[in-house]
Amino acid sequence: MVENARSINIAAGILLAIGILYIVGPLYLTLSTASQSYEYMLQNGLAWVPGTELFANMGKVINDTRIPIQMLNSMIVAFSNALATCALSFLSAYAIVYFRIRWAGVVFALILATIMLPLDIRVITTYQVASNIFSPLNAVLDVTGLNDLIAGAFGAPVHLELSVLNTHFGLIAPLVAHGTGTFLFRQFFMTLPKDLFKAARMDGAGPIRFLFDILLPLARPSVASLFVLTFLSGWTQYLWPLVGASTPDMQTAVVGLARLVPDADGQVPDFPMIMAGAVLVSLVPLTMIALLQRFLVQGLVLSEK
Repeated sequence: MVENARSINIAAGILLAIGILYIVGPLYLTLSTASQSYEYMLQNGLAWVPGTELFANMGKVINDTRIPIQMLNSMIVAFSNALATCALSFLSAYAIVYFRIRWAGVVFALILATIMLPLDIRVITTYQVASNIFSPLNAVLDVTGLNDLIAGAFGAPVHLELSVLNTHFGLIAPLVAHGTGTFLFRQFFMTLPKDLFKAARMDGAGPIRFLFDILLPLARPSVASLFVLTFLSGWTQYLWPLVGASTPDMQTAVVGLARLVPDADGQVPDFPMIMAGAVLVSLVPLTMIALLQRFLVQGLVLSEK
């Protein structure tokens, strides 16, 4: 038994080492190439040996590209998305678990349906709504015939228009419509004693006080883990910022990195500068993971009980 356990540990260690190399290898290649000059890259290709031009390439990214303002956009989008998702998911899960709602199961099922319909699938319809957020209301007026009555009374039908494309709100709002956070909080709330809410009511705590004084402190690890996951998702989002923002000053950093590749045929991209930009863009999520890793693990473990 001891020999079998030792052989299993050795095999597991080898697989773990291969997995680490598989993950760390591209990161090392990125950092090493970012430290070389453009001339060196033209002669030798991607570099496995570190150079001395890392800070020079980072300075070139900061001074010659729109990456800094795009990183600010990414920060606004990711932070707002994480904050709004945590608040909305916490309140929706609180209502589903602790309030007597007749159609709570149906509502929860509809919320979970958003997980099966991610933004990448509904990007076309999302773009149509973002180009005119009153388009659903206009459609309801047309289908119900109210527009015909309004046209008969006032001489013209109602047609409201308001576009949120190329705005921070337009980039944030579609990302919030996701049911993962509600599912995470609901699973955590189900692990708490069922009589906790009744005990709080007996002590004179109403729903609002129970929410802020009892439930929110208990759910702090889950809130932190959801915040980190949602922040990372918003920071690395590519398709919707590419579609929803049309100007470089409103695009996010991930889209800006893709824009650094020249469109002209035959022109060799400045891979050291691009890799330096990737290093800069990766600093924010890596720092957040390093600082909040403990809460991330605790929140995921508590939500699975």
